[in-house]
Amino acid sequence: MLEELKKDIYKYNMELPRNGLVYWTSGNVSGRDIITNLIVIKPSGVMYEDMQPKDMVVVDLEGNVVEGKLEPSSDTASHLYIYRNRPDVNGVVHTHSYYATAFAAVGKPIPACITAIAENFGKEIPVGAYAPIGGEEIGAEVVRSIGDSSAILMKSHGVFTIGSSPQSALKSAILVEGVAKTYWLALQVGRPTILSEEDVLEHRNWYKTSYGQKK
Repeated sequence: MLEELKKDIYKYNMELPRNGLVYWTSGNVSGRDIITNLIVIKPSGVMYEDMQPKDMVVVDLEGNVVEGKLEPSSDTASHLYIYRNRPDVNGVVHTHSYYATAFAAVGKPIPACITAIAENFGKEIPVGAYAPIGGEEIGAEVVRSIGDSSAILMKSHGVFTIGSSPQSALKSAILVEGVAKTYWLALQVGRPTILSEEDVLEHRNWYKTSYGQKK
């Protein structure tokens, strides 16, 4: 079931190591099927190079395995909490990307100091409070603290991103690491200039209305 979504979730999971966002078996991508409300997610503890689309696990919003021979990700409960409480979200990504997780480790947000942050996130990338792994606690903190951002740094843990689709959540995860690296490098040079709220809004609106191909 959901064979096309399984293929997509597999493909997006494989983008995590390809973009240097995870190591060993860490990280995960999930996606919601908007018709059945079922979730497809990466299996737990399986090496990326050993996975195939058939290994993706289908679960319902309560965490019951609907299809799949492997155990779902250990972060499944948190993904499901987000889906249950954010009907606008159809994709969730979790990474341990190096630069962004470094800021999570010290509990510092990434401010809107470059136009890429303003355009893609519309504000600073916030930090959520520490929450234990394995249950709903991380998902609950994501929902509580992420606001209208598509990304959040979870203190002492890593990065969570959300989107209207798995692809959009993956895009945010890749961009978070890029801007985190830029911000870290800027800190080595001097004190980064934070954009004003007016400039952030201007760049955000421009990106939404003018960037990319328009029909």
